[in-house]
Amino acid sequence: MAKADRLERLDVRRIEVEAEYRDALIAALRVTAAGRWGLFDHQKDKAARARTAPVIAALEELADEIGAMRDTLGLEPFALHQDFMAVRGPAAADAVGEPKQAKIWLEQLGADA
Repeated sequence: MAKADRLERLDVRRIEVEAEYRDALIAALRVTAAGRWGLFDHQKDKAARARTAPVIAALEELADEIGAMRDTLGLEPFALHQDFMAVRGPAAADAVGEPKQAKIWLEQLGADA
């Protein structure tokens, strides 16, 4: 019974940390939607990378914590983080800009800018 209680508490904590991750991502997306580039790392801009590095590090830290909890609970990897990281990096010349991409993400998350 103790193990079941521990796993239940862990699952409650996982849900809390996932909500914290989502909130942090939405906050970063809102800044990007307002015109500040760097979150998606589409350009090789050192200043934008440096400015965004703490945000990415915080998201990575939360994602690592979530990943460990999901592993313990036997759940699938955290899809929101995987999806976000998959769209970061160089983009095609005809790709939408980061502010527009951030607005699309906010719409998909139900958190319109």
